[in-house]
Amino acid sequence: MGMFGLIAFAAFEAMAVTTVMPTVARDLDGFDLYALSFAAPLASGVVGMVGAGAWSDRVGPRGPLLVAMALFSLGLLVCGTAPTMEVLIAGRVVQGLGGGALVVGVYVVVGLVYPSALQPAIFASFAAAWVLPSLFGPGLAALVAGAVGWRWVFTGTIVVVLLALVLIAPTLRRMVAHPEGTATSVSRLGWACVAAVAVLALELLGSGGSLAKVAAGGALVLVLVALARLLPVGTLVGRRGLPAVVATRGLLAASFFSAEAYVVYVLQDRWGLSVGHAGIALTVVGVVWALASQVQSRLGARISHERAMRWGTAVVLTGLVVLVAAVALRGRGSDLPAVLPVAAYVLAGAGMGFAYPRTSVAMLAESTDRDRGLNTSALSVADSLGAALALSVSGVAFAAARSSGADPFLVVYALAAAIGVLGALVAVRTRT
Repeated sequence: MGMFGLIAFAAFEAMAVTTVMPTVARDLDGFDLYALSFAAPLASGVVGMVGAGAWSDRVGPRGPLLVAMALFSLGLLVCGTAPTMEVLIAGRVVQGLGGGALVVGVYVVVGLVYPSALQPAIFASFAAAWVLPSLFGPGLAALVAGAVGWRWVFTGTIVVVLLALVLIAPTLRRMVAHPEGTATSVSRLGWACVAAVAVLALELLGSGGSLAKVAAGGALVLVLVALARLLPVGTLVGRRGLPAVVATRGLLAASFFSAEAYVVYVLQDRWGLSVGHAGIALTVVGVVWALASQVQSRLGARISHERAMRWGTAVVLTGLVVLVAAVALRGRGSDLPAVLPVAAYVLAGAGMGFAYPRTSVAMLAESTDRDRGLNTSALSVADSLGAALALSVSGVAFAAARSSGADPFLVVYALAAAIGVLGALVAVRTRT
């Protein structure tokens, strides 16, 4: 119940922030940093993931989880009291550190406590933990923002994180370090810091002048070099087996979450929906994601990990392609109803629900007590850094398209679809 609560509260925060971020950016005059507000916690989360993975392999997950919850709460407090968009970004960085460590700590607990036969159901329950936040998070966030201000969307979450700590504390107290505890090279943490800084620098520099764009290109190279050090050998080229599993997870996150960040924005800007009505898309996609996760869990061994990931990535790609078409037609003056882009986004969410949990199960199947934390952190790094990198690039592309008179939303969604193609290609190589 404690782990379920942690995932549910993190899900509520993610849904709520996605809903109110256009309002936040408008209030703090920070639309230039809109994409960075989503990329920042994902990038800093990489540092938390690597640190928590190494720490968990050495002494177990108790310490990482406690520190993660403290950092997550501190970040929420900074965001809720931020006077400027820059301070809010700083709070998102701290929040990301805690959130990244929290995910790894919870995953390691699953690997230690539950047998492999139950793990698909556990990860499906984590997906189900998004259901209530999906149903009520966007609407509640819009209501809170309208009634008492968007700041309470951040600070109000701190209380429920403390409730989750009360539930999980008894189990954490009983945990001890496993006898095969091992130390991870400190260089991994250094490369995680390099990757996080480079991702943020890419978004900040990419919209500048010629010299700044050159520097942004250097930052992109640094991100790729760091990824090569943080992920299993062969991940960047989709080598068969565990590297392809990790790459599939990263590409799924990159394509879907870079598209999701602009869903409320595009529905408000192009279809004229209110914050509450646009947030309904987030509600529906959360429910569909959870249902698809339950379906793959029920199928169990009747469908292989590779097939689940292959089917899921294909569905995600289909949804993104339809979303690109809807935005393009609307940009040319078509009177397409808002239900079409929402349906395309929901379809992509169904693909994520089917494939996403299986990447975790496939990773754990290839892990032992000696490297479970390392592999878990690698999977989470690919997930978080893949999405952060895609968001930074999409932020640069959005700004460049808007300044040149092109359709910025079309550019962003075309980029997400192109990443989806890569994900579908790599998924066929996930069989061990």
